[in-house]
Amino acid sequence: MSWEELRSPVSFLKQMLRTVACEQTLRAYESFWEHEGKAISEIVDRAGTPWLRMFDRFGKRVDEILFLPEYWTLLKHGYQTGIVWRVFEEQSLISSYLLGYVTSFYDPGLYCPYTVSLSTAVPLEKYGAESVKARFLPQLLKRDSSVWQGATWMTEVKGGSDLGAAVETMAKPAGDHWLLTGEKYFASNVGAELAVVAARPEGAPKTVRGLALFLLPRYRQDGSLNYTIRRLKDKIATRSVPTGEVELKESEAYLLGKLEWGVYLILEVLNLSRIANSIGSVALTQRVLADALSFAQGRTAFGKPILEHPLLRQQFEDRIAQLESAFALAWEAVTLLDRVWRQTPPYSEQYHLFRLVAHLAKYWTAELAAQTAKWGMEVYGGIGTLAEFGMDRWLREAMILAIWEGTPHRQMLDGLEVMERKGAHRLLLKHLEPWADPKALREMEARIEAHLKLPSEQKEAQIEGLFRDLARFTATVLRSKLA
Repeated sequence: MSWEELRSPVSFLKQMLRTVACEQTLRAYESFWEHEGKAISEIVDRAGTPWLRMFDRFGKRVDEILFLPEYWTLLKHGYQTGIVWRVFEEQSLISSYLLGYVTSFYDPGLYCPYTVSLSTAVPLEKYGAESVKARFLPQLLKRDSSVWQGATWMTEVKGGSDLGAAVETMAKPAGDHWLLTGEKYFASNVGAELAVVAARPEGAPKTVRGLALFLLPRYRQDGSLNYTIRRLKDKIATRSVPTGEVELKESEAYLLGKLEWGVYLILEVLNLSRIANSIGSVALTQRVLADALSFAQGRTAFGKPILEHPLLRQQFEDRIAQLESAFALAWEAVTLLDRVWRQTPPYSEQYHLFRLVAHLAKYWTAELAAQTAKWGMEVYGGIGTLAEFGMDRWLREAMILAIWEGTPHRQMLDGLEVMERKGAHRLLLKHLEPWADPKALREMEARIEAHLKLPSEQKEAQIEGLFRDLARFTATVLRSKLA
């Protein structure tokens, strides 16, 4: 790959995939970012946490999120380009994730509103009652500035990983809808017109099996606020998405799917976001490399550009190879998801294969993004710590990506679970056969099978090394698939 292609996300995608869906649209979207979006994004990041206006001048509760006016231009442009509506027009997720890649190259935080909006639209379209879909889905698929946004609110103050114990929001039936009461502690894209929310119906067991998924509008049927925002979070990064604490007080909501399917629908929502997180992590990795390359070509030390020094040049070559492998892993997750996203419980073996690849991709790409951002700062030296050079932002953004939609620990443990219960590792190794070295494949299979026979505590305690190696192995094999 030509190093100069690092400067363009679309050129990188073209190099890796050969044929790129909606290429002309992607080129136009990239051009928008280069000529307008980059400057707006930098201003938004520097401005920090947006302001919450809780009351209007007459004391009426409004909970309005106040951003710079240019922010809304930036945000709405992605919706209008089709980061959500194209999924339903094309009956494919491919174009959406490609647009997400370009977005994340310039602003990883902005990809969050698009992701959670998609993760609201998909379960609504799949599982919503016809009357609910007719009322709300068209609003999410508009192609002008009046488009609605979505959000996914699962996390409460006790944490996000152990949903079975942490979710205390209760739901009770009220005719054609439900009433939700509780609090959501880490509500990304707060202020959205619609949200999908995890809650526990009255009388349901206090386990993850007792949860259900609901669609929550911003406003009640009488026009009043359906949820209130307690405060906005002051985060280290992702300033282009407002995150807040939400209070639900008999808030009107609509059940999605069957009550007994709740946990599966919640995981479907999370998996859509996990793949977006993987795509965003790879795009951020590319951006760090692109910026570091430009700096290294222009910075002189010991009589020549620092890029010409053998050690740094070798590090660039190694990092670019890692970028290509990480992209191959993330894109395989996209491809597999595109085959199974229409499935409903009970799922096929192909879905369980996707699940394992999704966990590997989310873990591996996020770790790579953080390590690459740290290294990118080192390329700049001391001035890399200065905000005016921009590398500090990519490090801040990368640290969030490792935590969003499940920490590395969560990916390892969920990956272990799908290997144990569904034999997903056998499905994966079979899937990799056409491109993998047979001996290496057999060795990996033997290692996994031996690990699964360990005592329970030992099996969990020692999963990290195996999971890391399986992710690296899978990424390397899939890189050869794209070659």
